[in-house]
Amino acid sequence: MKVGFARVSTQEQDLNVQLSKLNEFGCEKIFQGKQSGASIKNEEKLKELIDFIREGDEVIVTRLDRLGRSLKSILDSIDSIHNKGACLNIIDGSLNTSNDNPFSNAMINLCGVFAQLERDLIKSRTAEGRADAKANGKHMGRTPALSDQKAQELYKAKLKGKSISALARKFEVSRPTVHRTIERMELQNNK
Repeated sequence: MKVGFARVSTQEQDLNVQLSKLNEFGCEKIFQGKQSGASIKNEEKLKELIDFIREGDEVIVTRLDRLGRSLKSILDSIDSIHNKGACLNIIDGSLNTSNDNPFSNAMINLCGVFAQLERDLIKSRTAEGRADAKANGKHMGRTPALSDQKAQELYKAKLKGKSISALARKFEVSRPTVHRTIERMELQNNK
């Protein structure tokens, strides 16, 4: 039986391209998810796949890094697939592990190394981009719930004795947001 495995890392990404390729390749069952390759959820999805497959099955992925985000997790997944008597077929890498020979094993390890290298390079570039953005004064992360002006108004109202609940209602934010805003204003004013 041909069994597919499709994964994207975030909820915003689309699985359709992978699903289409797996269907074209003749997969009768496809396990899919939107989770990071480094997450527990990915391990759970892989476990579902490995529990499902039987001897003689063929596990198909579009790319090797769909199995995991580190060389160790990818190689562990491949070992689990092989231990069940199934083989792995990687569409984009033109690699099929049904041929259990030294060349095939070397190619798997080499592909895993390149998948890990690609992930490490992406992490490095992302970190550089963040550092550059911070150095140029760009705000990283979510936009604050309250503008600086509104935060000052909230802080002044708190100093005048307004309750946290009343402030949350007035500024249409949660109580924890009021607490964080007060802490932030206290830090700014004490500098």
